[in-house]
Amino acid sequence: MKGVLLVNLGSPKSTDPKDVKTYLGEFLMDERVIDVPKFFRTILVKGIVLNTRPKKSAEAYSKIWWDEGSPLIVLSERLQKGVDEQTSVPISLAMRYGQPNIKSGLQELHDQGVDEVLLVPLYPQFAMATTETILVLAEELRREHFPEMSFTTLPPFYNHPDYVTVLSRSIGEKLDEFDYDHLLFSYHGVPERHIRKSDITNSHCKIDGSCCQTPSKAHQFCYRHQCFETTRGVAKTLGLKEGTYSTSFQSRLGFDPWLRPYTDRTVEKLGLEGTKKLAVVSPAFVSDCLETLEEINMEAREIFEESGGDEFMFIPCLNDREDWVKTMSRWIDEWAHQDEKVNA
Repeated sequence: MKGVLLVNLGSPKSTDPKDVKTYLGEFLMDERVIDVPKFFRTILVKGIVLNTRPKKSAEAYSKIWWDEGSPLIVLSERLQKGVDEQTSVPISLAMRYGQPNIKSGLQELHDQGVDEVLLVPLYPQFAMATTETILVLAEELRREHFPEMSFTTLPPFYNHPDYVTVLSRSIGEKLDEFDYDHLLFSYHGVPERHIRKSDITNSHCKIDGSCCQTPSKAHQFCYRHQCFETTRGVAKTLGLKEGTYSTSFQSRLGFDPWLRPYTDRTVEKLGLEGTKKLAVVSPAFVSDCLETLEEINMEAREIFEESGGDEFMFIPCLNDREDWVKTMSRWIDEWAHQDEKVNA
């Protein structure tokens, strides 16, 4: 029997600093998030970050928290419900960090008799700290607790025509309401070393301005390339003019080089250079969360206005849009019934 596990990032249980500390501890101690030796990671996370950051992060979460709970969790649940209503197989939901966790999601499917699972990381682009860590943990849990299960993984869908169409439509609808000067595609940042570590050729990813445009097997796991391809696909679909849009990377942590250009500095520069109407979308996420609702819609908005900008438009993620639910449901049903088509 087939079933599906949708997996998103996760969220603290509440805005209480203790809950935020627990969540950040699990998140930041992941060796694929902060990829330094465990000894140094422990000193950094448990010795420094968890003694300074939880209170500040809790304040940020409190600004965007909904009555129903964490926006990311609530929106993920809505997506799950919508997909479940339109597909013919069981659909469960899990978070990589926090609750409901991946083990409980697999257990829910197991209890329904599922032994073939489609893992759906809810990230359009591949990254060590998102897709890879989900797949590694899921496989560890399978071997230990669900050996009778088999896994298939939905590939990154950053350039899938269906995804690009829905994403473009969601952006275009907002731009129709806003006579923008510039559209910024802001993706979650990662350390540059993550790009090089994911390079299966061990030589292609130089992050030099040309490697992402030069065809290579490395692009299969190159987050940077896949982000630029997402921007390119949307720009082509919407017929955006060169110079009216750009790509940047947000949410850096620490002092190591992260993917550039940085979103906060880009927003500031646009304002200082005379851009008056700025629209920002974050296509590394399919569900709105702290990084979009607070970091973009609040912090970036403030930076832009303080730098001379007049109007700022935040473009929401796909969330539980009807066309996105239909697209995800179609992908799942195509997987669920592929054997029937082969035998027909």
